[in-house]
Amino acid sequence: MTNLAALVASSGLVLASLASSAAAAVYTPKHEAGRCAIRGHCGSKSFFGSQLPCVDNGPAHEPDDKLREQLVSLCGPKWAQGPVCCDAEQVDALRSNLKTANQIISTCPACKDNFFNMFCTFTCSPDQSLFINVTKTMEKNGKTLVTELDQLISEEYGTGFYDSCKDVKFGPTNSRAMDLIGGGAKNYTQLLAFLGQERFGGSPFQINFPTSYGDLRMRPLPMKPKRCNDEDPSFRCACIDCPAVCPELPAVEEPGSCRVGALPCLSFASVATYGLLVLACLAAAVGRSLWIRHARRRTERLRLLADAAPSDDEDEGDLTENPAMFDRPQNAYAVNTWCDAAFSRLGHAAARFPALTISGATLVVLVLSLGWFHFELEKDPARLWVSPTSAAAQEKQFFDDNFGPFYRSEKIFLVNDLNESGPAPVLSYETLTWWMEVEAGIRKLRGPKYGSSLQDLCLKPTGDACVVQSVSAYFQDDPGFVDPRGWKDQLRSCADSPVECRPEYGQPLEPNMILGGYAESGDPADATAMTVTWVLNNHPEGSSGEARAMDWEEALKYRLLALQDEARERGLRLSFSTEISLEQELNKSTNTDAKIIVVSYLIMFLYASVALGSTTLSLRDLLRNPAVSLVESKFTLGVVGIVIVLMSITASIGLFSWFGLKATLIIVDVIPFIVLAVGVDNIFLIVHEFERVNISFPDDVVEVRIARALGRMGPSILFSAVTETACFALGAFVGMPAVRNFAVYAAGAVFINALLQVTMFVSVLTLNQLRVEDSRADCFPCLQVKSARIHLNGNGVPGSTARYYEAPAESLLQRFIRKTYAPALLGKKTKAAVAAVFLGVFAAAVALLPAVELGLDQRVAIPDDSYLIPYFNDLYDYFDAGPPVYFVTREFNATERSQQQKICSRFTTCEQLSLTNILEQERKREDVSYIASPTAGWIDDFFQWLNPDNEQCCVERRKPCFWRRDPGWNITLAGMPEGDEFVRYLTMFLKAPTNEDCPLAGRASYGSAVVVDADRTTVKASHFRTMHSPLRSQEDFIHAYASARRIANEISASTGLDVFPYSLFYVFFDQYASIVSLTAALLGSAVGIVFVVSTVLLGSPLTAAVVTVTVAMAVTDIIGAMALMGVSLNAVSLVNLIICVGIAVEFCAHIARAYTFPSLTFLERAKNRFRGKDARAWTALANIGGSVFSGITVTKVLGVAVLAFTRSKIFEIYYFRVWVALVASAASHALVFLPVALSVLGGQGYVDPESDNPGGLEQDLASRRYRALAPEGEFSDEEEDDEE
Repeated sequence: MTNLAALVASSGLVLASLASSAAAAVYTPKHEAGRCAIRGHCGSKSFFGSQLPCVDNGPAHEPDDKLREQLVSLCGPKWAQGPVCCDAEQVDALRSNLKTANQIISTCPACKDNFFNMFCTFTCSPDQSLFINVTKTMEKNGKTLVTELDQLISEEYGTGFYDSCKDVKFGPTNSRAMDLIGGGAKNYTQLLAFLGQERFGGSPFQINFPTSYGDLRMRPLPMKPKRCNDEDPSFRCACIDCPAVCPELPAVEEPGSCRVGALPCLSFASVATYGLLVLACLAAAVGRSLWIRHARRRTERLRLLADAAPSDDEDEGDLTENPAMFDRPQNAYAVNTWCDAAFSRLGHAAARFPALTISGATLVVLVLSLGWFHFELEKDPARLWVSPTSAAAQEKQFFDDNFGPFYRSEKIFLVNDLNESGPAPVLSYETLTWWMEVEAGIRKLRGPKYGSSLQDLCLKPTGDACVVQSVSAYFQDDPGFVDPRGWKDQLRSCADSPVECRPEYGQPLEPNMILGGYAESGDPADATAMTVTWVLNNHPEGSSGEARAMDWEEALKYRLLALQDEARERGLRLSFSTEISLEQELNKSTNTDAKIIVVSYLIMFLYASVALGSTTLSLRDLLRNPAVSLVESKFTLGVVGIVIVLMSITASIGLFSWFGLKATLIIVDVIPFIVLAVGVDNIFLIVHEFERVNISFPDDVVEVRIARALGRMGPSILFSAVTETACFALGAFVGMPAVRNFAVYAAGAVFINALLQVTMFVSVLTLNQLRVEDSRADCFPCLQVKSARIHLNGNGVPGSTARYYEAPAESLLQRFIRKTYAPALLGKKTKAAVAAVFLGVFAAAVALLPAVELGLDQRVAIPDDSYLIPYFNDLYDYFDAGPPVYFVTREFNATERSQQQKICSRFTTCEQLSLTNILEQERKREDVSYIASPTAGWIDDFFQWLNPDNEQCCVERRKPCFWRRDPGWNITLAGMPEGDEFVRYLTMFLKAPTNEDCPLAGRASYGSAVVVDADRTTVKASHFRTMHSPLRSQEDFIHAYASARRIANEISASTGLDVFPYSLFYVFFDQYASIVSLTAALLGSAVGIVFVVSTVLLGSPLTAAVVTVTVAMAVTDIIGAMALMGVSLNAVSLVNLIICVGIAVEFCAHIARAYTFPSLTFLERAKNRFRGKDARAWTALANIGGSVFSGITVTKVLGVAVLAFTRSKIFEIYYFRVWVALVASAASHALVFLPVALSVLGGQGYVDPESDNPGGLEQDLASRRYRALAPEGEFSDEEEDDEE
C-alpha cells in the first residue's frame, strides 16, 4: 500500500509538472536564440502601480539610433550593436529604476557592473527566451500583462554578483549596501529572491530564480561576473568595499598579553621568586643546623680534655646591672631633641594658659568656617571625574563647539522575565497595540514648565519626522496595521529586510537595535525584551533649549514611573533612563549615609570615653570605691576629642571654600571617617603617655607633666601627621577634580586636627587633670566628690589629699603584650615564621596585581533602590548595539588633492592607509578594535554626489553639476574640485536634502559633521562616524576607549592629520588610560615621602627603610585583597589607596619611634631576655603596643564596622572592603612584622630627652615606685633568662 501511494503521488507530480509546462508554453512557446519573451509596456495593475511588460515571444529587432544611444549610455558599450528585445520606454524606466541603486553601489565598479548587467540583460537581451519563461499573466484593456516569470541565472554569475556586492558600504547610513539593495541577503539566492519579489517600491511583478529547470531548451546565459578585485582596474573596487584589495594592518599587542602558561608574567615571577627564596632559606637553616651540631660535638670533646672546675679567680657573682642596659642608646639625636623641646614648650604653654589656647583655637576655627558661606557642592559627573585639562575633556569641548552637544537619549526596556518558569517572549498582539498607544501618549506629553512636546525637541534628520527607534515602526506606528494572526510574519519579514519597513525618518532599523534576548532561537518573535529610544536635540549647558529638554524629560520620567505599574499588571517589567536620570540619582540624598556617619561618631565617642577612663580606672578600684568613677570618667575628654575632629573638618572645608574649591558627596561622606579615625588615635596616645608621666613624675606640677607627655608623643604625632598630610596632599596633583578636591580637603582637615590636638586638646587635658586632682565630677566640675579621695596605701581615709593616679594598675592588654606576646614574637623560630608568612602574603599580593580590574560600574555609584539599576542590567543583557564613535579631524585642508587622498577610500588614487581605509580594516578585526560598523565618510559620499550619473543629486541650471565637465568626473579624483570650487560644492552638498531621489545628499548624514571655513578656504573640523561593538562591561568600555585611542594615533601617524576619537562615554573612561601609571606614581611618591620623613625624624636610614618597606608591603597586600574582594581600580579606590599609605604610617610610626628612642624604664625591664635590637623591639611593643592596639586598631575596627551597615553600594565596596583590608594589613604589619623586622634590620637608637631623665636619681625613684606598685612577683618572672 505504501509503495502504491508513493507511485500515485509521484505520478501526480509528473502530471502536474506536465500541466505546468503546457500552461507555460502558452506564454513563451518558443525558446531559441534571437527570440524575446517580453517586450514593451502594456499597462499596470492599478492606477498607482508601475508598468508591466507585455508578453512577446517574437524575434529581437534592431533598435533605432536614439534607443541605441540610450542603451549604450546606460548599459555599456557591449550594447553598441545587435538586435534587442526592449523599446525606448522600457530603457527609460530601467534608467529610472537603477538610479537609486546606482547611488548606493556606484562606489564599487564591479558590483555596479554586475547589477546593471543583470537587469540590462533581463530587459533587452535578444536571447530572452533562452533564460526567461513567462508563467503568469493578466488581461487588461485587451492586452496581456506579465505578472510572474522565471529567470535563469547561473550559479557562477549569481555567486560572483553577490560576492562583488556583499562588502560594499553605504556611508550616509553607516550600513552595508546589501541591506538596502538585497534586504540583508546572506547568499546569492537570497539576493535574487529579494530583487525578484513583487512589492511596492520594488519589482512590479514576481520574478522567480529557479536553480534548475525542466525545459531543456532553456539555460542561463554564459555571463562572467566582475570581481571586486578584478584584474581590470576599471572594475576594481576600493578597500572599503573589497577586503581582497586591502593592505594588512600590523598585529595589535594587547596589554597583559605576557603570560607564562596560565599565569601573567608578574604573577609567575612573584611566585617563583618567593619559592626560590624559601628554598634558599631552608637550605641555609639545614646547613647551619648541621654545622652547629658538628661544632657542639667538637666542643664536648675539648671539654673532656680540660678541667671543668671553676677557677678561684673567677667572679661567681651576678651582674650588678641588667646586661640589656649595656646596649642602651648613648647618643642624642639633634632633630628629636629639638622637636622634643619644641613640643614640651608648646605643651607647657597650652597647659599654662588653657583658656587663652582654647578660645584662640576656637576663634581661628570660626574664622576659617566662615568660608562655608562660599560652600558649593559639585554634582555634574563630567566635572567631578574629568580633568578640565585632560585630552578627553578638551576633545569633548572641541566636539561640542563645532558639531553641537551630543544628542540626548531617552531609553526604555520592556522585558518579560517575571514568570516563575523563566523569560518568555515579550511581544504579543495585545502588547504591541498597548505599546503603540503608550507611544502615542508620549508624543502628546508636554513639559510642566515650558509646555514643550516631543515634536518640539526631537532630532529630525530628514524633515519633520522624529528619530524614535521602536518595534512599532515595523507596523507603521499604527495599531491598525498589526494583524492579530499575521503580526509575527510581518515582524520576521521586517527583521530580515529592515529597508522594507523603514520608520518615518527613513533610516532602516536593524532588529538588534529594538529587540533582544532571542540569540538562541534566532527568531525575533521569541525576543524576551524590546527597547525603545527617543532621540532629542541637545543644546549648550545653561541654554533655554537645554532647560526645555530637561523639563520634558522630567515629565517623561514620571510618566514612565507610572508606566512601570501598568507593565507589571501585564506581567512585564519596564526599566528606563532619561538624559537627566544619572546625575539626579548620583546626587540623591539617599545616596549619602548621614546616619552611618552619626552612628560612627557616637560609637567612637562612647569607646573613647570608656577606654580613656580605663587608663586610670580598673574594675577592682571601681568595685572598691564606686565614687571614683565619677572623677576618673573621661566623657568630657571624649566629647572634646570628637568636637575637635568636627572643628577640623569644618575649618578645612571653610578654608578651601574661601578659595572656591567645590566639595563633592565623597568629601562630605568620607572625610568625617578619615579625620575621626586619625584624630581619635592621637587622643589615645596623648592620654596614655600622660598617664605614664603621672606615674613616673607624680610630684611635678600638671603643666610640667603635660610638657613631658607632649614632648614624648609630640614627635610621633608630628611623624604621622606630616606623612598623612603629605600623602593626602599628593592627590592634589591628580587632574580629576573629585580626587584633587578630596585630597586637598582631607590634607587640610588632618593637619588642622593635629594642630588642635597638640594645643586645644592639651589645654582641655590640663583642665581635666586639675579637676581629677581636686576630686571633681566629670561633666559637672563644680561638684566635688570627696568620697573619691583615697590614700596612697588605699586605706580610703576620708579627707585624704593623696592623688588617685598614684595607684594605677597595669591593664590586662599591657601585661599580655609585655609578658606573653612580645617575648613570644621575638623568639628566633617565631621571627622566621613571621618573615615567611608575611613575605608569602606579599608575594601572593604581587601575583594578584594583574587580577585587579579597572572601572567603576554605574550600578555601584547609585543608590540600591534606584530605578536605574534594572535599566543598566537590561542594557548589558539585552542591547546588542554599541555606542557611536567619531574620528574627528582638526584644521584639515580638504581643498587640496593630496589631503583629500588621505581621508577618501572609494577612489583609485586614495592612499592605501587613508583614514577611512584604516577604519575599515579595523572593523574587520572587531574583537581587537571594538569597531563594528562601516564608516560614514563624508568626502567619498560628497564626490559620489557630484557624479553626473546621479542626475537628481548635484544639479545646477537644471543639469547635473559635472555634466560635460572637462576633465570629467572619474574614479581617479582627477576631475574633482579643489580650492574655492571645493568649498562651494561642499557647502551645497551639506545643505542638499536627503530623500529617495538622492539618498547621497548630505544634509541628514553630514549637515553637522563638517565645519567649513569659507574665509580660509579650509575645513575647520569634520568627523567620520562609526559604531562600537556591543559593550557589556566596564572592561569592554575601557578596552574600546583604548582601542579608539590607538586607532586615532595610527591614523595620525600614517596620514599626518590631527585626529582624535570621540564618544559620549570617553570623558569618563579617560582616567583608565593612565590610572595604573598614576597609581604607581602617587603610591611611589607617598612611600618616598614616608622614607624621607622617617629618615629626618628618626635619624636612621635603616629604620626608615624598614618602616617604608613595611608600609609598602601593607599597601601591596591591600591591593591584592582588592582583587579577591572584587574592588576595581578607579579614582575612588586610588584615593583610598593614598589614604591607606597615610594610615599605615600611623600604625607603624609610633612603634618605630618607640624603637628608635626607647623608654629607659621599659628597656631596663627587658632584663636578661633580650639584647641589642631585640631589647629595643621588646621595649617598643611593651611601651606603645597597647596604645597602638587600643587607640589605633580598635578605633578603626569600630569605625569600619559601622560601614558594614551602609546602604550605599559604593561605600560598601570601595570603603568598607578596602578599609577592612587596611585595618587587617596595617595592624598586622605594625604589631607583628615591623617589630620582627626592626629586631633584625633596624638602625641605631638614640637617647630620648623625655625618657625619664636617664641616669638620674629621679628616674631611679620613679622606677622603684613603678615596681612597688606592680603586683608581687611581676618582675621576678622577667629576671629569669630566656632559654632561646
